[in-house]
Amino acid sequence: MSVEVVKFNLKDQPEFYKTLKDRVNRYFKDNNISRHANANMVFKSVFMIALYLVPFSLMIFGVITNPWLIFASWCLMGLGVSGIGLSIMHDANHGSYSSNKFVNFIMGAVLNLAGGYHVNWKIQHNVLHHSFTNIDGFDEDIEKQGIVRFSPTQERKNFFRFQIIYAPLLYGILTLYWVTFKDFDQLIRYNKRGLLKAQGLTFGGALTTIIINKIWYFAIFLVAPFIFISAPWWLILLGYFTMHFIAGMILALIFQAAHVLEETEFFVADENNSVENNWAIHQMKTTANFANGSRLFSWFIGGLNYQVEHHLFPNICHVHYRALSKIVKETAEEYNVPYHSHTTFLGALKSHFALLHSLGTGKYDRDLAAKAAA
Repeated sequence: MSVEVVKFNLKDQPEFYKTLKDRVNRYFKDNNISRHANANMVFKSVFMIALYLVPFSLMIFGVITNPWLIFASWCLMGLGVSGIGLSIMHDANHGSYSSNKFVNFIMGAVLNLAGGYHVNWKIQHNVLHHSFTNIDGFDEDIEKQGIVRFSPTQERKNFFRFQIIYAPLLYGILTLYWVTFKDFDQLIRYNKRGLLKAQGLTFGGALTTIIINKIWYFAIFLVAPFIFISAPWWLILLGYFTMHFIAGMILALIFQAAHVLEETEFFVADENNSVENNWAIHQMKTTANFANGSRLFSWFIGGLNYQVEHHLFPNICHVHYRALSKIVKETAEEYNVPYHSHTTFLGALKSHFALLHSLGTGKYDRDLAAKAAA
């Protein structure tokens, strides 16, 4: 089975991306720096993994016994899970952490330590999301199986008018769903679409790997705490679920604030699986930055507040995005290409939830119909 793809319009301002790539290449050449990780990235990797494993180890080995400190440790682990996802494995699975493929593989597989499966992530994120951003039927980041309406191209159901209330709850269980059911569901669907074969994998081999990963993950991070941590069972469960709720909420809000906004656009491929824009122009229309002035925030979330730069150059490590953003913005202005950006993260979230409400209540559809009638 061949993998279904979307065809972009190669005649739509191809000079924009060509010029941009030339200027970005010149930046690295003129400054004689690598496109990959630097010392800051290595320190961050150690920090994020420690944020996940050190509190856990202190609980397991009985160093931390106070109930409040035990709960706080699980909360820190939630920050560690999100930090691993945003700042380490994300770059590695894009191949941008290092020029060495083995290093990228090892750092990308750190996701498995948090209960995920790095191959499924690469298919969903690299193949489907990055290639076909905000294209209904292709980008799984906006496909929520009829539970949430993230695009005006999707059918509206009556209960969607409440999605602004229940969507954040779903965001909070994102990683918990991931470590329990999502990997198996994705594996079945990706196998049917030929996406596993495209990665050089068989269904049986990938399924075996996932099962083994899940067994040791739950044995270490859920069963072992009941055995070794001196705390009531309910506190351990509460801590484990809180860890996932924190991680899920952070991960979901960071990515939703980059693509599902009032100003970003949504597309449906035509009968020939084609869209109107060049790939790079499409990325500019469907992606937005936020909080570019906050260095600490950017450091923690792996530079993903520079989503425009990331989508245009996913093979460049995020530690360079701040410098590249000036080049991208100036080139976009020169070619009259949109460059979406919110001054603050809260501003981006406000736009996200405003769109969520508009899509859920049907206001978006009514406004669109009124505009068309005018």
